[in-house]
Amino acid sequence: MKNYINVYGAGLAGCEAAWQAANRGVKVRLYEMKPQKYTPAHHTPGFAELVCSNSLRSDSTANAVGLLKEEMRRMGSLIMEAADATRVPAGSALAVDRKLFSDYITERIKGHSNIEVIEAEVDCTEQDTVTVIATGPLTSDPMAAYISETLGCGNLHFFDAAAPIVDAASINMDIAFFASRYDKGDADYINCPMTKEQYDAFYEALISAEEAELKAFDKESQKSLKVFEGCMPVEVMARRGYDTLRYGPLKPVGLIDPRVGHEFYAVVQLRKENVEGTMFNLVGFQTHLTFPEQRRVFRMIPGLENAEFLRYGVMHRNTYLNSPGMLDATYAMVARPEICFAGQMTGVEGYVESAGSGLLAGISAARRVKGLAAIACPEETMLGAMAAYVSRGGIGDFAPMNANFGIVPPLGYRVKGGKSAKNEKISERALEMLGEWKERL
Repeated sequence: MKNYINVYGAGLAGCEAAWQAANRGVKVRLYEMKPQKYTPAHHTPGFAELVCSNSLRSDSTANAVGLLKEEMRRMGSLIMEAADATRVPAGSALAVDRKLFSDYITERIKGHSNIEVIEAEVDCTEQDTVTVIATGPLTSDPMAAYISETLGCGNLHFFDAAAPIVDAASINMDIAFFASRYDKGDADYINCPMTKEQYDAFYEALISAEEAELKAFDKESQKSLKVFEGCMPVEVMARRGYDTLRYGPLKPVGLIDPRVGHEFYAVVQLRKENVEGTMFNLVGFQTHLTFPEQRRVFRMIPGLENAEFLRYGVMHRNTYLNSPGMLDATYAMVARPEICFAGQMTGVEGYVESAGSGLLAGISAARRVKGLAAIACPEETMLGAMAAYVSRGGIGDFAPMNANFGIVPPLGYRVKGGKSAKNEKISERALEMLGEWKERL
């Protein structure tokens, strides 16, 4: 084996993998095809570009993704270091200024003495070289073909969607109001309230709106379009039933305008997109509607009647493996353990989850190039539970999975105080076992 590691892709997973390996004294060659070539969803040359939401979700260890973030912090995660340094107010969630976030990671990666950045597209792996493939959910066609055919990983495609962003100055604050649900944290969200009549009109417009035509590279798979639940377009969600949105992203519970003192029939929330608070994204409004239809339908939301859209929502192809039995719990291929995968293509879903898989893949790759045995992270941790899910799957067809306590082994005893207290105990156990695993490394 060569005495260096190749990492393909400078997204969240690839950057985290490169960082973890480099910090363990291993030379890393990080390949990134930007700025020479862009995917349909990427627009800036920086690393770790966030193309959907700017939120990394809850920061509480009573929440599964909050636990995952804390585990990553304790493992020296670059992604978490960058997120903490570039966060924007978002109540109890961790949201970031996406440009500052990308700039921070790009600078740290390029400044690391053990990392060489190579701006080039790759379409295969290098022989006798430990490799982390983190080419992301929009892997280029040549690399996707190599993964599918040469590495024998089979069909790889599914789809997800991104939400629009509006200019904060164009939001009508005579109608909208600042609040966080149940007044948790600061009032960082802008809330657009709806009466039943307003919701009815919006709902009918949404379910009948025109969707954008799929791009040329997606048309072959149009009939078998598969949408991951966590990134479901709002119009697809709405078509599932009249109240689906009211129990999902438009849930009004716990959101009270102090000017009127009561809850509304439905509420659309907007979250800060940058530190200055000049841009807000529509929470849960990933969409595949045409741009004119987005402008028409979303301006029916009270408070957004004159909204200026700084970015419209888009839908794009994602790529993931049928990982159970193909990858082990260190994200290495069972058939070719010198090749690891990381990111959404492994079957983890979400920014933090993708970075977490990169963290473990980078550690695994570093140990292999040093001639050391890979050591799986304990399943009792969220990092380890995700890796175990990827390697084994669940019941039925394999599908991408967010961090959640359902994939973590149970405590084996009852905890008083309800679900939150039980989750805190799971988190305490996880962090203790993570510490022990870190010592073994």
